[in-house]
Amino acid sequence: MLQLGIMNPLSPKTSRRVFFALISLALGGALLLFPLSLLADELARTAQELKSKYAAELNQLASWCDEKGLKAEARKTRNALGPHDPMKFYVPALPAEAGPPKLPPDAPPAVVEWDQKFNRLRKEQAAALNELARRAMRSNRPGLALESALDAIRANPDNESVRRLFGYQKYQNQWRTVYEVKKLRQGLVWTDKFGWLPKAYVKRYEEGRRFCNNKWITSAEDAAARRDIDAGWLVETEHYAIRTNHSLEAGVALGQKLERLYLLWSQLFIRYFATEDDVIALFDGRAKTQPPGRRHLVVYYRDRADYLDSLKEIFPDIEISVGFYQSRLRTAYFYADEKNDFRTLYHEATHQLFHESRPVSPKAGKLANFWITEGIALYMESLQVRDGFYELGGFDDQRMIAARYRLLNDRFYVPLSELAGYGMEKIQKDPRIATLYSQAAGLTHFLIHYDRGRYRDALVSYLSAVYSAQDTEHTLPKLTGAKFEELDQQYKEFMAKGDGNSSSK
Repeated sequence: MLQLGIMNPLSPKTSRRVFFALISLALGGALLLFPLSLLADELARTAQELKSKYAAELNQLASWCDEKGLKAEARKTRNALGPHDPMKFYVPALPAEAGPPKLPPDAPPAVVEWDQKFNRLRKEQAAALNELARRAMRSNRPGLALESALDAIRANPDNESVRRLFGYQKYQNQWRTVYEVKKLRQGLVWTDKFGWLPKAYVKRYEEGRRFCNNKWITSAEDAAARRDIDAGWLVETEHYAIRTNHSLEAGVALGQKLERLYLLWSQLFIRYFATEDDVIALFDGRAKTQPPGRRHLVVYYRDRADYLDSLKEIFPDIEISVGFYQSRLRTAYFYADEKNDFRTLYHEATHQLFHESRPVSPKAGKLANFWITEGIALYMESLQVRDGFYELGGFDDQRMIAARYRLLNDRFYVPLSELAGYGMEKIQKDPRIATLYSQAAGLTHFLIHYDRGRYRDALVSYLSAVYSAQDTEHTLPKLTGAKFEELDQQYKEFMAKGDGNSSSK
């Protein structure tokens, strides 16, 4: 498809189907509210009570810090709850170091007392949530079980039981995944600049040397030899293989961004490629790690001129693109640009993930419902890293700002009953394509976030039906249980209240 226009790359190497099953339904973190239909349930009430009690205890401890003049500790205590805009997803970047940070030997007694209280609260909350997660799973409540597990690891990243559920193990006093441990045992170390290297190579690489064809050369010689894309650097991360003639460092940086996208995409859309049985197997202790699958292929050119020159004979319309995914070749193509905000990267890489994580019909979106395949890619463009969290969505994202303007100012809106009948060709040839894309972005955000995620599961089922070409023009209302007219009205109300729904931290 042509686009017109921290978690490091060491993500867990447990079974993709199982590991991401654990955290997918827990998006939004500790403060994500349950659907109203669950509030009458005892387990859901218990979960909400645990969260409320934890928030109250943290606030009480923060106030105690204020009284003692411990400003930094008060701030850290309050920040433990994390951000809470209900129109965004927040996924915490888990620390690698095992154990809480150690206080200096000369820490004042008040700070030592705070540290003990703070860590005790976190441990108690994680233990309670972990037990609730297991109760929920035994009660056939996997959604609540998974959300509670993520809440537990947010409260205490060192809860060993929950860490194991997430695919981690202690290795050299750090929390490591199976994939990381394998690399480390091979004598490799991860560097954010050069990727995985033999430990003995790191100093030489930092000094500008490169190991190529069994000999050491300068970085300049290495770059000259890799000027052609076919001879470029091959950077491998857990899920991606990136060929680039820009630089080794650029390929590694790109790989980290793609792995971040992979992490969040897998959490949001677990039911697109996995089953509930995978989750049950995890809690039953029957989950097994799987060997790495085929990596997603990405070609990253040093600049736009090289991108156009290399691809113009294969793709005649290449000049109108700023990056694209070609499903037939199962490859995504991008180029380096100083002004790049990586939205195109996230957009096209999302298309790649939907196409390559399960069998996809060649008829997907051809006759109807094409808008959602673009809408979901537009939504994933919003990925940001902020304050120790990976963040998606929000009314402050530029796609949502445009969508609200088109609806509320321009009064542009194609009823869903009509839009659902639009196939790929109809949308791509429509002179209103840019405006239709804005509406698709808004509608997708609505389906994910409306009424505490009322339609989130239906959205994933909708995408599964579309990519399997098992959809009709009436698939969406059937899955949501709401008529087209109801969805239209709810969407308009949702968008009109956008400013009020988006809260600051």
